[in-house]
Amino acid sequence: MSAQTSEELHARYGTRYKWLILATVMIGTMAAILSSTIVNVAIPDLSRHFTLGQERAQWVSAGFMLAMTLSMLTTPWLLLRFGLRRTYTAAILLLLAGGVLGGFSVNYPMLLSMRVVEGLAAGVLQPIPAIVILRAFATSEQGRAMGFFGFGVVLAPAIGPSVGGFLVEQFGWRSIFFVVVPFCLAVLLLIRRYLPLRSQMMGDARALDWKGLALVGISTISLLNAMVHLHDDLRSALLLLGVGSAALIAFFVYLRRTTAEPLINLSLFGYRQFSMGALVAFIYGMGLFGSTYLLPIYLQMALRYSPSRAGLVLLPAGIALALTIPLAGRLADRKPPNVLVASGLALLAVSFLLMAQGDASAAAASGYFLLMAWAVVGRIGLGFVLPALSIGAMRGIDKTLIAQGASTINFLRQLGGAIGVSLVGIVLEWRLAVHHSALSSTAGSAADRIRAFNETFLLVAAVCAIAVVAAWRMRPLSSTATASAGA
Repeated sequence: MSAQTSEELHARYGTRYKWLILATVMIGTMAAILSSTIVNVAIPDLSRHFTLGQERAQWVSAGFMLAMTLSMLTTPWLLLRFGLRRTYTAAILLLLAGGVLGGFSVNYPMLLSMRVVEGLAAGVLQPIPAIVILRAFATSEQGRAMGFFGFGVVLAPAIGPSVGGFLVEQFGWRSIFFVVVPFCLAVLLLIRRYLPLRSQMMGDARALDWKGLALVGISTISLLNAMVHLHDDLRSALLLLGVGSAALIAFFVYLRRTTAEPLINLSLFGYRQFSMGALVAFIYGMGLFGSTYLLPIYLQMALRYSPSRAGLVLLPAGIALALTIPLAGRLADRKPPNVLVASGLALLAVSFLLMAQGDASAAAASGYFLLMAWAVVGRIGLGFVLPALSIGAMRGIDKTLIAQGASTINFLRQLGGAIGVSLVGIVLEWRLAVHHSALSSTAGSAADRIRAFNETFLLVAAVCAIAVVAAWRMRPLSSTATASAGA
C-alpha cells in the first residue's frame, strides 16, 4: 500500500479519488484549526494558573499564529522536496506532539513552546487543501470542492468553543490540548491509505529560499514584539519597529533582485484579482482572528459567563457557518467572487458593530440570546467569504504559481491574524486603562470593563469595513480579466 503511486490509486478508486484526497487533508486541517481556536476559551483559566497579565496571555494565541504564519511559507518547498504524503505525515506528527506535550506543560515557557510547535505544524497544513483543489479539480468543480472542504473544516471550530468550555470546567485547561489527538490518529491512518509516496501533482523540487525566509521572519517577529511593547516600553517598541521595518524593506528589495526561486513570487501580484485578494486576506485576517481572540475573553471576563456558557454562545454561530459554506461554495462557481466576499465582510462588520452596543444588561438572558444572534450574523458573513476569497484570488493565475499563490494568500491572512490578535490585546489594555479598569473583578466596575470591550469591538468592525472596500476591487473572473491579468 505504501509504495503505490497516484496513478495506481486513481485507477483503484476512480473519479472519487480526488475527493478522498481532499477528505484526508481536510481532517488534518480540522485538527490544526481546532488547536488554533479551542485554546482561546481557556485563556482566562491559563492566566490564573500561570499568573499571566494580558500582554503575556495574548502570546498563547499570538505565538501560535506567528509560528503558523512563518511556517506556511515553506509549504510549497516541502511539497516539492518531500512530496504530499511525507510532508503531511510529518506535520501531523508535529501537531500531535505539540498537543500531547502542551497538555503536560509545567510552566509558561513550556506551554508557549508547545503552542509554537503546534503553530509550525498548522502552518504547513493550512495551504495544502487549496493547492489540492486548484490542481486536482476542474474549474467548474472548484467552488463545490471548496464548499465541501469548508463545511468539514468549520465543524471543528463550530463545536470547539462549546466542547472546550465544558472540558475546562470539568477537567481543567490541560484537557483541551488533548482534543487534537483523535483527529491526528485518524488522519495518519487515512494518509497511509490514500496519499501516494510519489505524486506528479506537486511538480519538481527546488531549493528553499532561506534568505527570504530569514528576512520575513525577522520582520514579522520584530513588528509583533514592537506592538506588544507599545504600552509598557516605548523605547524597545521603537527599536523593534525600526528593525522590523528595515527587514521588511530588505525582503522586498531581495525579492526584486534575486535570480533564485523566491519565497514569494512577485509576479503573482501582476494579477489584479490576486493582489486585491491578498489585501483582503490580510485585512480580513486581522478582523477575524482578532475577534476570535476577543470574544471568549469578553464573555468570561467582562460578562462573567462560565467557560461552558461562553462556549454555548458561539455554538449556533458555528452551526450557521457550517451550513452557509456549502451554499457559498456553489455560488462561487456562478457568481462574481468580489460580490460574495464584499457581502460577507459587510455582514461580519455589522456583527461586530452590534456587539459593540452591549451594556451590563448583556449578562441577562435576553442579552445572552442577542449575543448568539449577532455571532450568527457574523459567521454567515464569514461563510460567504471563505470559498470565494481563495477562488477569486487564484483563478486565472499560471498553474506553476498555484502552490506559491495558495501559500502567499494563507500567509497574508495569518499575518493579518497575528497582527490582529496583538492589536486587539493592545487596544483592549489601553481602553481598560483609560476607563480605570482591569480584567480582574476587583479593579473598576463591570460597566467600565464592558465599555472598554465595546470600543475594541468597534475597532474590529472598522477593520472589516475597510476590507469591504478592497474586496470590491477584486475583478470577477472573465475572459477579459483573465487575459489582462495573464499579460
